[in-house]
Formats: sequence, structure tokens, C-alpha cells
Amino acid sequence: MERDALIERLTAEHEEFRRLRFEHHTHDQQLTQLLARVPLTSEEQWRISELKKLKLIAKDRMEAILRHARHSVTA
Repeated sequence: MERDALIERLTAEHEEFRRLRFEHHTHDQQLTQLLARVPLTSEEQWRISELKKLKLIAKDRMEAILRHARHSVTA
């Protein structure tokens, strides 16, 4: 199954995947807003680091779900 089609299927059918995509997107939007500010406070700099970590955690979990789904489709 093609990656984009699999992502769409998981988004429609898999609650955790859908939640992770939403979280990843939300963190990305927050990062964009923070990075537009100059100068950044120390709290904002900390929040940027935290958002990057949270995005990475969500992305890693989504990739794990994709790998599992891809394996299930081909098995």
C-alpha cells in the first residue's frame, strides 16, 4: 500500500494515529508562532525545546504505527 494512502487510512481508522497527527500539527503551529518572536524569553526558548521533543515523540510513534500497519498489509 502506498504511504500516503496508508496514512489516510490510519487517520480515518486509528484513534491514536489521528491524535498523534493532530498533536504533531499543533506543536508545529506553536513552534512557528514562537520562532516568529524576537527576542525570545528564556521561558519561550525552553518551550521551543519542549515542543521539538514532543513533535519528535509523536512522529516516532506515528512511524512505528505506519511500520506495523505496512507489515500487517503485506503479511
